Amino acid sequence: MKLQLIDWAIVLITLLICFIPALFFGKRAGKSTSEFFVSGRAVPWWLAGLSMVATTFSSDTPNLVTDIVRQKGVAGNWVWWAFVLTGVATVFFYARLWRRSEVMTDLEFYELRYSGKAAGFVRGFRSVYLGLFFNCVIMASVNLAACKIANVLFGMPRWQTLLAVGFLNVIFAAHSGLWGVLVIDMIQFFIKMTAVIAAAYFAVKHVGGLDVLVQKLSAPRANPDGTMLHYLNVLPDFSNNWDIAVAIFIMPLAVQWWAT
Repeated sequence: MKLQLIDWAIVLITLLICFIPALFFGKRAGKSTSEFFVSGRAVPWWLAGLSMVATTFSSDTPNLVTDIVRQKGVAGNWVWWAFVLTGVATVFFYARLWRRSEVMTDLEFYELRYSGKAAGFVRGFRSVYLGLFFNCVIMASVNLAACKIANVLFGMPRWQTLLAVGFLNVIFAAHSGLWGVLVIDMIQFFIKMTAVIAAAYFAVKHVGGLDVLVQKLSAPRANPDGTMLHYLNVLPDFSNNWDIAVAIFIMPLAVQWWAT
């Protein structure tokens, strides 16, 4: 793919818009450990929310969601929509307690909340599983998607992409702390949503309009197991997908009950 001068100008302007404002938080982040890691405990709820949404919309997300919808329809997204139950429960049950405890990491919170050998095992397991294996898998998938995108757009090999994005993110995060990360996430959220809405508009226009798109997707498709797939169904067919039902309702509620 050959980029024109206007394309490179857009890329450069986007980078400047994202990074320059957040750089001003470097001095504030250097005041204390609390300022660097938890933004002085003064982050408004809407900024934290925008940052979390923007973070989940990473380089691999469009590819993942597109593949899920292509194979299992809209209802297939419940494999990650299910997390909303535990997420909301965590906000209502733990947010105030977390704030009062003045901890900076979840393991510090568990140290205060639970005790005994079993609790020590849970903390150790969580630190290894989430801190090492889970994070490595997530970073690998995000970096792989970034490498594929950079290769198509810029013709960059994987090692160059990993070196560039790794260096940029490490330097930026080390300089700006959490305040800078939150601000850049907020800016990127609006940029990405503008791009997504524009892409959706032109995609619908390309197929002949929303009515034509809905008509085409309304026709059921036969799965290899003999069941019928309805792309536009919001809820999955629990009779044929009991594992999704367990993931959506039973496991999150069971985990939350045990944790509280």
